[in-house]
Amino acid sequence: MKIKEANTFFKKLKGLMFQTKFDYILKFKANGIHTFFMKCNIDVILTDKNNKILYVYKNLKPNKIILPKKNVKYTYEIPTGCFDDIKIGDYFNP
Repeated sequence: MKIKEANTFFKKLKGLMFQTKFDYILKFKANGIHTFFMKCNIDVILTDKNNKILYVYKNLKPNKIILPKKNVKYTYEIPTGCFDDIKIGDYFNP
């Protein structure tokens, strides 16, 4: 699956807002996110600097907040159900 990196202020600001469907992974350099203005549920994976998975949120609904987490370097927003077998402690290498 293709990874798109939100590496500018405006890309981070827009994120997946107002999209009803997407077929890629959106990568942020952030330790927390919100799903305000999103139109679909997503899976979220939070990793450390080595991409070791620290937190997994499956089927996260719009208008939710994931508060900043300690030791998290990257956040990945993924279409729901793409990585159902992923668990905490694995390394994320899509």
